[in-house]
Amino acid sequence: MTIIVTGAAGFIGSNFILNWLSKNKETIINLDKLTYAGNLENLKSVECNPNYKCFLGDISDSKFISFILVKYKPRAILHFAAESHVDRSYHNPDTFIQTNIIGTYRLLEESRNFYNKLSVKDKKIFRFLHVSTDEVYGSLNKADHAFKETNKFYPNSPYSASKASADLLVRAWFHTYNLPVLITNCSNNYGPYQFPEKLIPLCIFKALKGENIPIYGDGQQVRDWLYVDDHCNGIADVLNSGRVGETYNIGGCNEKTNLEVVHTLCDLLDELCPRSDYKSYKEQITFVKDRPAHDSRYAINASKIINELGWKPKDTFNTGIRKTIQWYLANNGRLFSI
Repeated sequence: MTIIVTGAAGFIGSNFILNWLSKNKETIINLDKLTYAGNLENLKSVECNPNYKCFLGDISDSKFISFILVKYKPRAILHFAAESHVDRSYHNPDTFIQTNIIGTYRLLEESRNFYNKLSVKDKKIFRFLHVSTDEVYGSLNKADHAFKETNKFYPNSPYSASKASADLLVRAWFHTYNLPVLITNCSNNYGPYQFPEKLIPLCIFKALKGENIPIYGDGQQVRDWLYVDDHCNGIADVLNSGRVGETYNIGGCNEKTNLEVVHTLCDLLDELCPRSDYKSYKEQITFVKDRPAHDSRYAINASKIINELGWKPKDTFNTGIRKTIQWYLANNGRLFSI
């Protein structure tokens, strides 16, 4: 049996493969275009594993996708590949449209062509799992209930709009063509191997370099923080036991303001890697002009995956952020070389 993972040289995809291979002997294939955020060094520890294979290619390349599907006959496709940085989507939305929408469409089409040729037995086990984001739901006010799977889509950036479009395409391929799909929408991930343009690795990078630690606006934007291994376990549970055609929200149950996150990060760095002058890293915090259309709050209601599949996050924010900082400190040279 074989599983294909798109975008597996990226942050969440690479963590998924490392997590999966630590528990399973099933062959797993990494398909990655290797954009700026992809790094095969993330998977160096498994590159000699006989159950791991890697192919460089674009999900928008139909011939490439078709070749891989015919050659390896996967029982599942896990679709992580995406442009995912909100700020970059402001400056170059075309890339997000091409990868997140057109790429998803072509991957769906080749998957449908492959699926239609499977035996009745193989059709019963095949799954197409699309990994998405809570940002498709828009922004919440302080008193609003957390996002449920039934919330309407209100994306506010080119990035979230492109992911919402991809979600809707996946849903349409299920209802129109009976492709057995699953969708997951996750909250903000953090952990090892994250590219240092995202809040937590960026702040670690800036702190250790002695530079200003930038915080947008007043830092009161709220996010639900999910340790990446918990997310990977949730995806595996959805793949193995989720109901076809359903969406599952995966959240960390850890709502924090951006300022709280950075303060916690600075406190842990003060403990684990004190500055040479023994002053707090908090002195490096600088508030900068807010980003356009900055969503004020995201929060995930994960009751569906908890009640249906028995998943729940193992890490609190305090345990997860400590492990994350310890990993970056242990891999300091790699962090600065990215």
